[in-house]
Amino acid sequence: MGYTFIMKGLIVTNAFFLDENLRWHINRFIDEFTKLGIKMQWQKNDQVLAYLNNTCVECGLEYDFVLYLDKDIHICRMLENAGLRVFNSASAIEVCDDKLKTHIALSNHNIKMPKTVSSPLNYAGADDGTFVKNVLKILNFPIIVKECFGSLGMQVYKADNLKELNVIRKKLTHKPHLYQEYIGQKPGQDVRIIVIDKKAVSCMKRISKNDFRSNAGDRSFEVFSPDIKFIETAQKASKILNLDYCGVDILFGKNDEPVLCEVNSNAFFYKTESVTKINIARLYAEYILKQIKKAKTL
Repeated sequence: MGYTFIMKGLIVTNAFFLDENLRWHINRFIDEFTKLGIKMQWQKNDQVLAYLNNTCVECGLEYDFVLYLDKDIHICRMLENAGLRVFNSASAIEVCDDKLKTHIALSNHNIKMPKTVSSPLNYAGADDGTFVKNVLKILNFPIIVKECFGSLGMQVYKADNLKELNVIRKKLTHKPHLYQEYIGQKPGQDVRIIVIDKKAVSCMKRISKNDFRSNAGDRSFEVFSPDIKFIETAQKASKILNLDYCGVDILFGKNDEPVLCEVNSNAFFYKTESVTKINIARLYAEYILKQIKKAKTL
Protein backbone atom coordinates (compact mmCIF):
# COMPACT_ATOMS: atom_id res chain seq x y z
CA MET A 1 0.00 0.00 0.00
CA GLY A 2 1.43 3.39 -1.00
CA TYR A 3 1.25 6.56 1.11
CA THR A 4 1.39 10.22 0.17
CA PHE A 5 3.26 11.85 3.03
CA ILE A 6 2.11 15.32 4.07
CA MET A 7 4.46 15.74 7.01
CA LYS A 8 7.67 14.39 8.45
CA GLY A 9 8.29 13.58 12.11
CA LEU A 10 11.21 12.37 14.21
CA ILE A 11 11.11 9.90 17.10
CA VAL A 12 13.96 10.37 19.60
CA THR A 13 14.91 7.74 22.19
CA ASN A 14 17.77 7.23 24.61
CA ALA A 15 20.94 5.84 23.03
CA PHE A 16 21.78 3.55 25.92
CA PHE A 17 18.46 1.89 26.61
CA LEU A 18 16.34 -0.08 24.16
CA ASP A 19 14.28 -3.06 25.25
CA GLU A 20 11.50 -4.93 23.45
CA ASN A 21 8.85 -2.82 25.17
CA LEU A 22 10.28 0.46 23.90
CA ARG A 23 10.88 -1.02 20.43
CA TRP A 24 7.21 -2.09 20.35
CA HIS A 25 6.11 1.48 21.15
CA ILE A 26 8.36 2.95 18.46
CA ASN A 27 6.87 0.60 15.87
CA ARG A 28 3.32 1.35 17.03
CA PHE A 29 3.87 5.07 16.58
CA ILE A 30 5.51 4.64 13.17
CA ASP A 31 2.58 2.49 12.04
CA GLU A 32 -0.14 4.90 13.20
CA PHE A 33 1.62 8.04 11.95
CA THR A 34 2.19 6.38 8.57
CA LYS A 35 -1.54 5.66 8.25
CA LEU A 36 -2.13 9.39 8.78
CA GLY A 37 0.29 10.26 5.99
CA ILE A 38 3.17 11.27 8.23
CA LYS A 39 6.62 9.89 7.44
CA MET A 40 8.45 9.00 10.66
CA GLN A 41 12.14 8.48 11.29
CA TRP A 42 13.76 7.23 14.49
CA GLN A 43 17.07 8.40 15.93
CA LYS A 44 18.88 7.73 19.19
CA ASN A 45 20.10 10.76 21.09
CA ASP A 46 23.80 9.94 20.87
CA GLN A 47 23.68 11.42 17.38
CA VAL A 48 24.36 15.16 17.47
CA LEU A 49 20.79 16.29 17.09
CA ALA A 50 21.43 19.88 18.16
CA TYR A 51 24.34 21.99 19.37
CA LEU A 52 25.14 25.54 20.42
CA ASN A 53 26.85 27.38 17.60
CA ASN A 54 28.17 30.68 18.97
CA THR A 55 24.95 32.59 19.66
CA CYS A 56 22.18 30.12 18.89
CA VAL A 57 21.23 26.46 18.81
CA GLU A 58 21.43 24.70 15.46
CA CYS A 59 20.35 21.20 14.49
CA GLY A 60 20.01 20.97 10.70
CA LEU A 61 16.97 18.70 11.12
CA GLU A 62 14.04 19.21 8.79
CA TYR A 63 11.03 17.79 10.59
CA ASP A 64 7.58 19.12 11.34
CA PHE A 65 7.78 17.82 14.91
CA VAL A 66 9.66 15.58 17.33
CA LEU A 67 8.08 12.79 19.38
CA TYR A 68 10.47 12.70 22.33
CA LEU A 69 10.46 9.31 24.08
CA ASP A 70 13.28 10.05 26.52
CA LYS A 71 13.96 12.06 29.67
CA ASP A 72 17.18 13.84 28.62
CA ILE A 73 16.03 17.40 29.26
CA HIS A 74 19.06 19.18 27.82
CA ILE A 75 18.82 17.62 24.36
CA CYS A 76 15.05 18.09 24.36
CA ARG A 77 15.35 21.77 25.22
CA MET A 78 18.05 22.33 22.58
CA LEU A 79 15.74 20.84 19.94
CA GLU A 80 13.05 23.26 21.06
CA ASN A 81 15.49 26.19 20.96
CA ALA A 82 16.42 25.16 17.43
CA GLY A 83 12.78 25.77 16.47
CA LEU A 84 11.31 22.26 16.53
CA ARG A 85 7.95 21.46 18.11
CA VAL A 86 8.55 18.70 20.65
CA PHE A 87 5.93 16.41 22.24
CA ASN A 88 6.00 16.52 25.29
CA SER A 89 7.78 19.79 25.96
CA ALA A 90 11.10 19.81 27.83
CA SER A 91 9.60 21.71 30.76
CA ALA A 92 6.75 19.20 31.13
CA ILE A 93 9.10 16.20 30.95
CA GLU A 94 11.44 17.82 33.49
CA VAL A 95 8.71 18.31 36.10
CA CYS A 96 7.34 14.77 35.65
CA ASP A 97 10.77 13.13 35.75
CA ASP A 98 11.42 14.49 39.24
CA LYS A 99 8.81 13.12 41.65
CA LEU A 100 9.28 15.98 44.10
CA LYS A 101 8.95 18.61 41.38
CA THR A 102 5.70 16.92 40.33
CA HIS A 103 4.25 17.09 43.84
CA ILE A 104 5.40 20.68 44.32
CA ALA A 105 3.92 21.77 40.97
CA LEU A 106 0.58 20.14 41.82
CA SER A 107 0.45 21.50 45.36
CA ASN A 108 -2.04 24.25 46.26
CA HIS A 109 -4.39 23.06 43.50
CA ASN A 110 -6.76 20.96 45.63
CA ILE A 111 -5.28 17.68 44.38
CA LYS A 112 -5.04 15.05 47.10
CA MET A 113 -1.51 13.57 47.36
CA PRO A 114 0.31 11.52 50.02
CA LYS A 115 1.88 13.51 52.84
CA THR A 116 5.45 14.03 51.59
CA VAL A 117 8.76 15.16 53.12
CA SER A 118 11.77 16.15 51.01
CA SER A 119 15.16 14.86 52.10
CA PRO A 120 17.76 17.65 52.42
CA LEU A 121 20.73 17.25 50.10
CA ASN A 122 23.69 15.77 51.97
CA TYR A 123 26.99 17.04 50.57
CA ALA A 124 29.37 16.08 53.38
CA GLY A 125 28.17 12.60 54.32
CA ALA A 126 27.72 13.11 58.07
CA ASP A 127 24.22 12.41 59.40
CA ASP A 128 23.39 12.59 63.11
CA GLY A 129 19.85 11.26 62.66
CA THR A 130 18.09 14.59 63.27
CA PHE A 131 16.23 14.47 59.98
CA VAL A 132 14.82 10.97 60.55
CA LYS A 133 13.65 11.99 64.03
CA ASN A 134 11.79 14.93 62.52
CA VAL A 135 10.31 12.79 59.74
CA LEU A 136 8.82 10.50 62.39
CA LYS A 137 7.00 13.50 63.88
CA ILE A 138 5.15 13.83 60.58
CA LEU A 139 4.88 10.28 59.18
CA ASN A 140 3.99 6.95 60.77
CA PHE A 141 5.24 3.52 59.76
CA PRO A 142 5.12 2.05 57.23
CA ILE A 143 6.87 4.84 55.32
CA ILE A 144 7.41 4.95 51.57
CA VAL A 145 10.81 6.20 50.42
CA LYS A 146 11.31 7.19 46.79
CA GLU A 147 14.27 8.38 44.81
CA CYS A 148 13.24 11.51 42.93
CA PHE A 149 14.35 9.94 39.66
CA GLY A 150 13.30 6.42 38.76
CA SER A 151 11.03 4.23 36.67
CA LEU A 152 9.06 1.01 36.91
CA GLY A 153 9.03 1.04 40.71
CA MET A 154 12.71 0.13 40.96
CA GLN A 155 13.61 3.18 43.07
CA VAL A 156 10.68 2.88 45.50
CA TYR A 157 11.08 1.34 48.97
CA LYS A 158 8.92 0.65 52.03
CA ALA A 159 10.21 0.87 55.60
CA ASP A 160 8.12 -0.92 58.23
CA ASN A 161 10.29 0.15 61.18
CA LEU A 162 13.14 2.44 62.21
CA LYS A 163 15.87 -0.10 61.42
CA GLU A 164 14.64 -0.50 57.84
CA LEU A 165 14.24 3.26 57.45
CA ASN A 166 17.82 3.90 58.55
CA VAL A 167 19.15 1.28 56.12
CA ILE A 168 17.28 2.91 53.24
CA ARG A 169 18.37 6.40 54.27
CA LYS A 170 22.01 5.35 54.38
CA LYS A 171 21.69 3.92 50.88
CA LEU A 172 20.09 7.07 49.49
CA THR A 173 21.77 9.77 51.58
CA HIS A 174 23.59 11.32 48.58
CA LYS A 175 20.64 11.01 46.18
CA PRO A 176 17.63 13.32 45.88
CA HIS A 177 14.78 11.43 47.53
CA LEU A 178 11.57 11.81 49.51
CA TYR A 179 9.68 10.23 52.41
CA GLN A 180 5.99 9.64 52.01
CA GLU A 181 2.82 8.54 53.74
CA TYR A 182 1.83 4.98 52.90
CA ILE A 183 -1.58 4.85 51.25
CA GLY A 184 -2.50 1.30 52.20
CA GLN A 185 -6.26 1.07 51.81
CA LYS A 186 -5.78 -1.18 48.76
CA PRO A 187 -2.16 -2.40 48.86
CA GLY A 188 -0.57 -3.04 45.48
CA GLN A 189 -3.41 -1.42 43.54
CA ASP A 190 -3.71 1.78 41.58
CA VAL A 191 -5.45 3.26 38.57
CA ARG A 192 -3.53 4.25 35.42
CA ILE A 193 -5.35 6.92 33.41
CA ILE A 194 -3.97 7.93 30.01
CA VAL A 195 -4.58 11.60 29.22
CA ILE A 196 -4.17 13.16 25.77
CA ASP A 197 -4.88 16.84 25.12
CA LYS A 198 -5.96 17.22 28.77
CA LYS A 199 -8.71 14.61 28.29
CA ALA A 200 -8.78 11.13 29.82
CA VAL A 201 -8.95 8.55 27.02
CA SER A 202 -8.50 5.25 28.88
CA CYS A 203 -8.48 3.84 32.39
CA MET A 204 -7.01 0.60 33.75
CA LYS A 205 -6.61 -0.86 37.22
CA ARG A 206 -3.23 -2.40 38.04
CA ILE A 207 -3.07 -5.05 40.75
CA SER A 208 0.05 -6.63 42.24
CA LYS A 209 -0.63 -9.88 44.09
CA ASN A 210 2.61 -9.90 46.09
CA ASP A 211 4.06 -6.38 46.22
CA PHE A 212 3.04 -3.01 47.69
CA ARG A 213 3.85 -1.47 44.30
CA SER A 214 1.29 -1.89 41.54
CA ASN A 215 4.05 -1.97 38.92
CA ALA A 216 6.07 -4.79 40.50
CA GLY A 217 5.69 -8.47 41.30
CA ASP A 218 2.96 -10.83 40.03
CA ARG A 219 0.50 -8.43 38.41
CA SER A 220 -2.87 -8.39 36.72
CA PHE A 221 -4.67 -5.66 34.78
CA GLU A 222 -8.32 -4.92 34.16
CA VAL A 223 -10.55 -2.29 32.61
CA PHE A 224 -11.75 0.09 35.27
CA SER A 225 -14.60 2.62 35.31
CA PRO A 226 -13.57 5.08 38.02
CA ASP A 227 -15.49 7.65 39.95
CA ILE A 228 -15.58 10.98 38.11
CA LYS A 229 -13.20 12.36 40.75
CA PHE A 230 -10.43 10.10 39.40
CA ILE A 231 -10.95 11.45 35.89
CA GLU A 232 -11.03 15.04 37.12
CA THR A 233 -7.83 14.53 39.11
CA ALA A 234 -5.97 13.09 36.11
CA GLN A 235 -7.14 15.79 33.72
CA LYS A 236 -6.42 18.57 36.19
CA ALA A 237 -2.88 17.31 36.78
CA SER A 238 -2.26 17.09 33.03
CA LYS A 239 -3.47 20.65 32.55
CA ILE A 240 -1.38 22.09 35.39
CA LEU A 241 1.76 20.33 34.11
CA ASN A 242 0.96 21.34 30.50
CA LEU A 243 1.30 17.81 29.12
CA ASP A 244 0.32 16.77 25.62
CA TYR A 245 0.28 13.14 26.74
CA CYS A 246 0.72 11.39 30.06
CA GLY A 247 -0.16 8.47 32.29
CA VAL A 248 -1.50 9.50 35.69
CA ASP A 249 -1.25 6.94 38.50
CA ILE A 250 -3.84 7.31 41.24
CA LEU A 251 -4.09 5.40 44.52
CA PHE A 252 -7.22 4.49 46.49
CA GLY A 253 -7.49 6.59 49.64
CA LYS A 254 -10.06 6.55 52.41
CA ASN A 255 -13.56 5.84 51.11
CA ASP A 256 -11.91 5.17 47.73
CA GLU A 257 -11.05 8.83 47.25
CA PRO A 258 -8.40 9.45 44.55
CA VAL A 259 -4.87 10.13 45.84
CA LEU A 260 -2.45 11.10 43.10
CA CYS A 261 0.74 9.03 43.19
CA GLU A 262 2.71 10.28 40.18
CA VAL A 263 2.50 11.50 36.60
CA ASN A 264 4.45 9.86 33.77
CA SER A 265 5.18 12.01 30.71
CA ASN A 266 6.32 9.00 28.66
CA ALA A 267 3.94 6.36 30.01
CA PHE A 268 4.09 3.06 28.13
CA PHE A 269 0.70 1.89 26.89
CA TYR A 270 1.21 -1.72 25.77
CA LYS A 271 -0.90 -3.07 28.64
CA THR A 272 -3.43 -0.25 28.35
CA GLU A 273 -4.07 -0.95 24.67
CA SER A 274 -4.21 -4.68 25.29
CA VAL A 275 -6.66 -4.43 28.20
CA THR A 276 -8.89 -1.52 27.13
CA LYS A 277 -8.71 -2.12 23.35
CA ILE A 278 -8.30 1.64 22.90
CA ASN A 279 -5.80 2.69 20.23
CA ILE A 280 -3.63 5.04 22.30
CA ALA A 281 -0.96 5.43 19.61
CA ARG A 282 -3.57 6.50 17.06
CA LEU A 283 -5.18 9.03 19.42
CA TYR A 284 -1.81 10.59 20.25
CA ALA A 285 -0.79 10.68 16.58
CA GLU A 286 -4.08 12.37 15.64
CA TYR A 287 -3.60 14.94 18.38
CA ILE A 288 -0.06 15.76 17.21
CA LEU A 289 -1.24 16.08 13.59
CA LYS A 290 -3.98 18.45 14.71
CA GLN A 291 -1.53 20.60 16.67
CA ILE A 292 0.97 20.85 13.80
CA LYS A 293 -1.76 21.74 11.28
CA LYS A 294 -3.06 24.40 13.65
CA ALA A 295 0.43 25.90 14.05
CA LYS A 296 0.94 26.01 10.28
CA THR A 297 -2.22 28.08 9.82
CA LEU A 298 -1.24 30.75 12.35
